[in-house]
Amino acid sequence: MNYPETKTIDCVEQYHGTAVADPYRWLEDGDSDETAAWIASQVELTTGYLEGLPDRERLRERLTEIWNYAKYSAPSKRGDRYLFYKNDGLQNQSVLYVLEDLGGEPRVLLDPNTLSEDGTVALGGVSIDPSGKYMAYGLSQGGSDWRTWRVRDIETGEDLGDTLEWSKFSGAAWTHDAAGFYYCRYDAPTSELQDVNEFQKLCYHRLGTPQSEDALVLDFPEEPQWGSGADISDDGRYLVVAVWRDTTRTNRFYYRDLSDPSAELVELIDNFDAAYDFIDNDGTRFWFETNDGAPKGKVVEIDVATGARRELIPETGNTIRSVSTLGGRFYVAYLVDAKNQVEHFALDGSDRQVVELPGIGSIGGFSGKRTDTETFYVFTSFTTPTTIYRYDCATGKSEIFRQPDVNIDCDRFVTEQVFYESKDGTRVPMFVTHLKTLERDGTNPTYLYGYGGFNVSLTPSFSVSQLLWIEQGGILAIPNLRGGGEYGEAWHEAGMKDRKQNVFDDFIAAGEWLIAEGYTTKEKLAIGGGSNGGLLVGACMVQRPDLFAAALPAVGVLDMLRFHKFTIGWAWCSEYGTPEDPDEFPALYAYSPLHNLKPGTAYPSTMVITADRDDRVVPAHSFKFAAALQAANGGDRPQLIRIETRAGHGAGKPTSKQIEEVVDKWAFLLQALGHTNGLTLTSREP
Repeated sequence: MNYPETKTIDCVEQYHGTAVADPYRWLEDGDSDETAAWIASQVELTTGYLEGLPDRERLRERLTEIWNYAKYSAPSKRGDRYLFYKNDGLQNQSVLYVLEDLGGEPRVLLDPNTLSEDGTVALGGVSIDPSGKYMAYGLSQGGSDWRTWRVRDIETGEDLGDTLEWSKFSGAAWTHDAAGFYYCRYDAPTSELQDVNEFQKLCYHRLGTPQSEDALVLDFPEEPQWGSGADISDDGRYLVVAVWRDTTRTNRFYYRDLSDPSAELVELIDNFDAAYDFIDNDGTRFWFETNDGAPKGKVVEIDVATGARRELIPETGNTIRSVSTLGGRFYVAYLVDAKNQVEHFALDGSDRQVVELPGIGSIGGFSGKRTDTETFYVFTSFTTPTTIYRYDCATGKSEIFRQPDVNIDCDRFVTEQVFYESKDGTRVPMFVTHLKTLERDGTNPTYLYGYGGFNVSLTPSFSVSQLLWIEQGGILAIPNLRGGGEYGEAWHEAGMKDRKQNVFDDFIAAGEWLIAEGYTTKEKLAIGGGSNGGLLVGACMVQRPDLFAAALPAVGVLDMLRFHKFTIGWAWCSEYGTPEDPDEFPALYAYSPLHNLKPGTAYPSTMVITADRDDRVVPAHSFKFAAALQAANGGDRPQLIRIETRAGHGAGKPTSKQIEEVVDKWAFLLQALGHTNGLTLTSREP
């Protein structure tokens, strides 16, 4: 490969007595002409390479065909109306519809596709007032985490004049009189990609007034890294506020009695010892899901009038993922070996019953109010298209509400859950999906995908882009690494800070197991992951370049010595540690992908993936890593960077851009693994 020349600068920084060079620091300035020129040269190189791949057009045609089916969300009820999202198939953004009754015809409430020609303006949040009269909705430009809130009259479909800027990491919580809502905002930044996000403010906006008149409800001038999230209890009486300071599952909890105009915020939980997720209340009796003394979660009641506290649903061997109240009962979604199980209980924690689900997989939904007698949920698995069910709380029966008609024969695929041992003997589960006709002869191109961090659980989900890979004769392997939340907080903590190497060891062991069991070989094994998963891929390809033939680190945290200096990166110090701490620096430096590239090493075929407007994990991570990788590589495999324009960290990315990215990924991997001109299967072909 004839790589563009990338200049280096004399930049050395001292970390607790260790001198660390940073020759590509100039690429952190995403607004400079020099960086723009470098981006243009890399885009030209990568585009030229991808356009020459033999499978690209075939993959695009097939992916477009199987992507083109109607996709629905589970309806939610507000007042007498139901709201849901639908994408006809290839629309860049899903459209928000409203139903006056379940048997009626839906009407469009908001179509984001009309807001931009290229589909890069997306809905980034919707909140309906309890009466169902008004909708507050947040718009995201080009994939940014920043939101601009507006208000729409649901009856007329017309917008009011309200516009709220510079909101981030926030919903909108309506008061029950529909007079206004609570939301969080920051001061306007000077640079959206550079400025650190600090000093978040909780405000109240009254409809019909300018944002400059919004009332400040809560801020922390002495604690710049504290933030909050507000909600209103279903009875309309209480403002409830969860106060956070990083990404750990701990928070403070405040509330205000809105029935008393003179009431102040009460600090019910005034420390960060545990997480308290508000579920519902019955008068002064508040119900929480908490990990206080229960790493896998439990449900407790706190009477805010007396301070009395009691346990309602104790911790079990399975991890709680969500709790809601419906039909006068608690509905608890558990994870059982990374698969969902739903149980419901009386409000005193007695009378446990299990919900009969359509199969083994993942669910979402079971939301609503305690008085609701029905709810909706989605069910999916690796080989089951996401289907919407209506659930009757009285009878416990589920019936299909919306079922997609996918242009692919899912009966040809199979998923197995296996368990393997990591380096230290830890037992790790992994989902492996492939064609039923697959033979374990070591010839199968295999895509090993992981995340392993921030208490995030990877559960079965349906994806036509993944099935396209499997159609080519590929294997999809997804291990549930430590650092995730599959087995509760202890599993998460086993992959945090100075234990982060456990995550990489788990991922490497997954690859070795797939090879040992005859699924694939080193020459056919590729790895991928995004965000924290991009860090995973970067670290593993640097530590074991001999084990993998190809790598796709996407929007990754790749510079572990400067991640905390941009936008919200400081919040990740609770997960990774901080290089400012002399005790935590050694572990970060030891695995930081950028700092562990070794000149002359033959690295796997690599396509770094990022986007020019990513204000979550700023693209400088990927820019610097790609430049250093091209300089260090001693082999003849390609080292490329794919830079998307008018896109961010991933949320809100239009369908057209998603399809192009998937096509480029699979075409790149098929070429790298020597598997071009893979299986060409037409619609529903056996």
